[in-house]
Amino acid sequence: MTIETAEPATAAQAIDPNDPVLSTEFATEMARQVRAIDPYGTYDDLSAAEVLEPYVLTKEKKREIPIVGDPDEIIVARIQAFYNAIAVMIEKECGLRAVPLLHLTHEGFGRVLITVGKLVVLDRSLRDVHRFGFPSLSKMKDEGDKLLSVALELIGEHSRVAGL
Repeated sequence: MTIETAEPATAAQAIDPNDPVLSTEFATEMARQVRAIDPYGTYDDLSAAEVLEPYVLTKEKKREIPIVGDPDEIIVARIQAFYNAIAVMIEKECGLRAVPLLHLTHEGFGRVLITVGKLVVLDRSLRDVHRFGFPSLSKMKDEGDKLLSVALELIGEHSRVAGL
């Protein structure tokens, strides 16, 4: 099963290029991470709204994706970019190295961990990753901010372990 990325004309409809969320640090980092894993430079000339468009799954788009499916390498790369962005934000906030680890089965089930030193600051079970996405760009930012704040709180509480 392959999931095609939307054409740039569709991207303008899913994400408004003037959306204030695009100017946030998280959205900027997300766009940077997506471009970083693009080996052929296909995203170099696209705007941040066009780069982040595949992360927005409206109800209509989600209905088009089958309930059961296997993730392809594009979906896995999107998930990696999302959690890589969170890890980079953790590093910026606390100055300690954050390492993301993503493990998925071929069926789309797995786990993501982010560690700082010997401390696990994010541990999340993943399922149905072939349907990975958010209802809107602001929901994606909210989820990223929530995961970041929990991770930073854990680092604050257990700074000695995080520094190992």
